[in-house]
Amino acid sequence: MKAVVQDTYGAADVLQLREVDKPVVGDDDVLVQVHAAGVDPGVWHLMTGRPYLVRVMGYGLRTPKVGIRGRDVAGRVEAVGTSVTQFHPGEEVFGICDGSFAEYVCARADKLAPKPANLSFEQAAAVPISGLTALQALRDTGKVQPGQKVLVIGAAGGVGSFAVQLVKAFGAEVTGVCSTTKVDLVRSIGADQVIDYTREDFADGVRHWDLIVDTAGRRSLAHLRRALAPRGTLVIVGGEGGGRWLGGFDRQILRAPILSLFGRQTLRPFTSKERSEDLVVLKEHIEAGKVTPVIDRTYPLSEAPEAIRYLEQGHARGKVVITV
Repeated sequence: MKAVVQDTYGAADVLQLREVDKPVVGDDDVLVQVHAAGVDPGVWHLMTGRPYLVRVMGYGLRTPKVGIRGRDVAGRVEAVGTSVTQFHPGEEVFGICDGSFAEYVCARADKLAPKPANLSFEQAAAVPISGLTALQALRDTGKVQPGQKVLVIGAAGGVGSFAVQLVKAFGAEVTGVCSTTKVDLVRSIGADQVIDYTREDFADGVRHWDLIVDTAGRRSLAHLRRALAPRGTLVIVGGEGGGRWLGGFDRQILRAPILSLFGRQTLRPFTSKERSEDLVVLKEHIEAGKVTPVIDRTYPLSEAPEAIRYLEQGHARGKVVITV
């Protein structure tokens, strides 16, 4: 089968389209014929091995432990392991796995769910990682409540575009922060207000929000706290920018919890959990018409390096998807 493979860490040039062996399904696995695969910032981190914390976390110190890139997947079940009872050959599924930039991939059954009936494979592949991140950041970490005022920073991105729609689904009021060219998009997916950060500062000391979800990852905690209500909650999603060792994760996993000890505002780091039951929750929202994936561009499998380069530029509106 064809797959996008890397032998060393580096820029997108390290990715190569090769013929590799088709994976063999394990007892607890589902063999999926891949139709589409999402591209998220995590793909870039695993490709480059940066920040170096990624390597220490078990992805391979000198070379990638998993040589095929891609984690979001949507496709059709080809075969199931002897212990798998919830899926059957021919069923359309979506979810998370290692190595989805390929014609076939083995995924754990507890990280898959039936594909939303009203989505194409390309749309479904845009959902898992970004959708789960937005859902859990709002519901589990942010404890969003109906009627609250919520600020989503990076509202036009992969996670942000889901977060805006989910805030509305939870009955709260949402303000999206984005650049000028993306204002119309953020408004079209349901934002009550949109702030163009190139023209105005949301942290002006006048406006305050009960919950802030920061998906952009580069603003200082002091700046974010100025926009937070006195007893508000800040949820920090991801850690972009920063140095080679920790990237922006020092802001998330070190400084935020310490600052929370000395004030009434709650600053919470966030780590998503890859679980099928939350994929089902997203499926229900999507089929009810409350959430729709936003796709900027699709690329064929052979152009996966170009897809990652485009995402790295930071101009994507919603998600970038690989078609197989």
